[in-house]
Amino acid sequence: MRGLKGKWVLITGGARGIGAATAARFLEEGARVVVLDRDEAALEHIERDLPALSGTIDADVSDAEAVARAFEELDDLWQGLDVLINNAGISVRKPFMEITPQQWREVMDVNLNGMFFAAQQAARRMLAGEGGVILNMGSTNGLMGYHYYADYNASKAGVIELTRSMALELAPTVRVNCVCPGYILTPMQEAEYTPKMLRACESKIPLGRLGRPEEVAALFAFLASDDAAFITGHYFVMDGGEIAGGLASQP
Repeated sequence: MRGLKGKWVLITGGARGIGAATAARFLEEGARVVVLDRDEAALEHIERDLPALSGTIDADVSDAEAVARAFEELDDLWQGLDVLINNAGISVRKPFMEITPQQWREVMDVNLNGMFFAAQQAARRMLAGEGGVILNMGSTNGLMGYHYYADYNASKAGVIELTRSMALELAPTVRVNCVCPGYILTPMQEAEYTPKMLRACESKIPLGRLGRPEEVAALFAFLASDDAAFITGHYFVMDGGEIAGGLASQP
């Protein structure tokens, strides 16, 4: 991709799954990458796996003060920020009537509030500098109804609308887009689904398989690059064709 070499990139929720794959991809593109995550063990693991990282930061995006401190730590490492991959997220798989108030708050705190906290901190630096790109992690769950994910669905719908609002207000200095994966084989997906459930998901996808984290990372790289310089305010679906036929709403 054009224009990524030497860029400063921060990836939240970057120690595992799609975040880790995205860190690896941006390093391949010649970018300088810092990973932020609240999982200390996962951070230690990715430091070993990706020794070319410029650093890691232990922080919880749901805590606004912790996010502010993390960006101050980032300021000590870099002079500015070019790309934020706003990736941190969690989910709770439960029927709507069984979701507790605490579980609802936890999902919203990470998936929507955390997205806002990190994006605002990044945008301040980009607006004060030479601009940049913010890419928010959405989901097909924010576009279609999925059983047993009312909290997650609502949070991702909010991320899509947050993306649109940010794109309007931060243009032309900062570009903002949203990536909406479907079923991607990540540790979070494997923790919630049995092998039988994963096979059932595959049967709903026209391309016949689950997506790979590396494929989502490639889309992030494109949207952050100069090749996407005229793209802002949109969401991009990567789902193997699943929602094209309305298959997501099947239990």
